[in-house]
Amino acid sequence: MPLYEYRCDACGQSEENLEKISAPDHHDCPACGQADGMHRQISVGAFTLVGSGWYAQGYGKGASEKSETPAKPTSCCGGSCACH
Repeated sequence: MPLYEYRCDACGQSEENLEKISAPDHHDCPACGQADGMHRQISVGAFTLVGSGWYAQGYGKGASEKSETPAKPTSCCGGSCACH
């Protein structure tokens, strides 16, 4: 479940709630009682891609930006035998 941030339009009270994606984007303010005063805020996600995985290998790039280096063939011996 995602963590959503809410802020009251009337009093400025803020809160964070773990809710389903289908949860309504507004509710009553617990501080001042304003009906539907708490509205969901747009915030930065906590999802970060790090390392040299699939994204760094060109998944998020356009076709013209992808690396032109051909993939090295793999084999059961790792290329250390005379058959390669």
